[in-house]
Amino acid sequence: MARKKKQKYDNSSISMLKGADRVRLRPGVIFGSDDLEGCIHGFFEVLSNSIDEAKAGYGKSIEVKRFRDGSIQVTDHGRGVPLDYNEAEKRYNWDLIYCELYAGGKYDASDGTYDYSLGLNGLGACATQYASAYFDVTSVRDGYKYHMHFEKGNPVGELEKEPVSPRNKATGTVQRWLPDIEVFTEIDIPDSAFETILKQQAIVNAGVRFLFEDEVTGDKREYLYPEGILGYVDEVSGEDRLTSPYEISGEGSGRDREDKEEYSVKASVAFAFDNKNQLLQYFHNSSWLEHGGSPDKAVRNAFVTAFDRELKARGRYNKKESKVTFGDIQDSLILVTNSFSTATSYENQTKKAINNRFIQSFMTELIRDQLAIWFIENKPEADKALEQVLINKRSRESSEASRIQVKKKLMEKADVTNKVKKFVDCRSKDTAERELFICEGDSALGSLLTARDASYQALMPIRGKILNLEKASLQQVFQSDIILDLIRVMGCGVEIKGQKLPKDIPEFNLERLNFSKIIVASDQDVDGFHIRCLVVTMIHRLCPRLIEEGYVYFAETPLYEITYRRGKKEETRFAFTEGEKEAILRELEPGKVKIQRSKGLGENDAEMMALFMDPATRKLTRVTAEGAEDMVRWFSLFMGDDVAPRKAYIEENGHLYIDDLDLS
Repeated sequence: MARKKKQKYDNSSISMLKGADRVRLRPGVIFGSDDLEGCIHGFFEVLSNSIDEAKAGYGKSIEVKRFRDGSIQVTDHGRGVPLDYNEAEKRYNWDLIYCELYAGGKYDASDGTYDYSLGLNGLGACATQYASAYFDVTSVRDGYKYHMHFEKGNPVGELEKEPVSPRNKATGTVQRWLPDIEVFTEIDIPDSAFETILKQQAIVNAGVRFLFEDEVTGDKREYLYPEGILGYVDEVSGEDRLTSPYEISGEGSGRDREDKEEYSVKASVAFAFDNKNQLLQYFHNSSWLEHGGSPDKAVRNAFVTAFDRELKARGRYNKKESKVTFGDIQDSLILVTNSFSTATSYENQTKKAINNRFIQSFMTELIRDQLAIWFIENKPEADKALEQVLINKRSRESSEASRIQVKKKLMEKADVTNKVKKFVDCRSKDTAERELFICEGDSALGSLLTARDASYQALMPIRGKILNLEKASLQQVFQSDIILDLIRVMGCGVEIKGQKLPKDIPEFNLERLNFSKIIVASDQDVDGFHIRCLVVTMIHRLCPRLIEEGYVYFAETPLYEITYRRGKKEETRFAFTEGEKEAILRELEPGKVKIQRSKGLGENDAEMMALFMDPATRKLTRVTAEGAEDMVRWFSLFMGDDVAPRKAYIEENGHLYIDDLDLS
């Protein structure tokens, strides 16, 4: 076998990427990733330049279009991007803007036009052009229409230039490009991404109209928020909100460090308190800060300080009661911040967080001081907010009081057979073949014990009816021994969608599930179906992925036992539905048939129970996510706290479920 030649490493070994390769071969450096997220970021970079024009007062609408070939077009009505020859640089501007990283017209804008720009770094247009299969730019300005075409990051042809009619005073820029599949692993930007970005930009750029047209679906949409973030908070908060939307705003200047240059900041904060909706969103220079950074720290500090101070001043704390946390406030808070600065320190090019120290201190002081005024000027609404925050705090503390006890019950490492009363384990330790039958009561347990295959079928009886999770609070859920036992037996932990799990409750981990199937075994009567609903509702609320991944089943009990004589031999067949019963009867001779309605699980004979549990003969129905949602919806209607919908349903549909009655 030939030995691989060692690569030489000396002065001639050092090289650098040039031109389009700086982006095409390393897209993650510029766009944050080479997947769909990076492709979307390229779109946002081009959009940002158009937004900067609109913010500077040039054009108040921006149109975005997606074409059938996957290409994207952004049109603005600004001043038109300069593409002609640049005497100062001795190069064409199209070359500087679309073929040179860190070039643009915003670095030396001393008139303040781009003080709060999204695109100060000069990367966007060039980087996106480099990462495109083709890129076309058309600009109208100075009485001319300019056009330039690029392919794979390189210019193709010369700059086209033609005069426009003197009567046509319109200016603007049209940029259309196809993200290159050779650069990104995926380029099909979903409709939802355009919707999210354009709506967000309409929210933080008050009065700028965004139009979206999708050639694929034919959809056309418009996004416009004349009041900006205040209008958005008003939209998100419901009719039953605790407080009206309120906006705080201010401007200032300062330094991140004494030896750094001074820069300007302006910020707006809109908020409302609402018990049904919660929201925290931060924007800086119109860019959504997914990870927050300085504004998030400012909001948390200011709100906790202001609310703690006000609660103390009004004597609302109990004696020796601990102070509120931001989590207590956040549970009922809808808040959006929109800040701008002439100098911004982003964590990276993707702009998902900022870490400017002055922005944090400026916004903290602004929010804290303005909240003090809000408490005075809006006392009735402020009282509602203070009361709700205290309720949130005390509810949290009440839940935390039982954390240690719950953790002990859920996290015990000892053999679950010895820890859960009446649980009957199987011999196999192979999760791939183990099955868990959840049944009702000792009677059913006894019948299942005689019919099961003890090598891989485990049994868990329910003592009484399980807690109704449609009505139960989180605290009640984790105080229920039945629920805790079921969770411990299954072994996979808990996942509650839309709610933060108490810190000592084990997080859901599918790999820790002790069984390949969770089978609910109940009688074929009203009580049995009720048990089904309760168990599936519990799993749907606490371990939804078990249903989503197909681990949950119903074991169907035969409705009828049909005995008939064939010659001298008596045979028995079982029907799971009315239709199956009728089909069997049509096959048999009249007069030799005995039909018996199936009894409860605890009363069935060994033959039927063996049929019920044997994989070769049993009938299992898998619970799907859609099926679980339908079940929970009906369960909520009939078993939930809201009486009015249940009454209305019964009045309208009750006759479908009740036999005709002679009321004469």
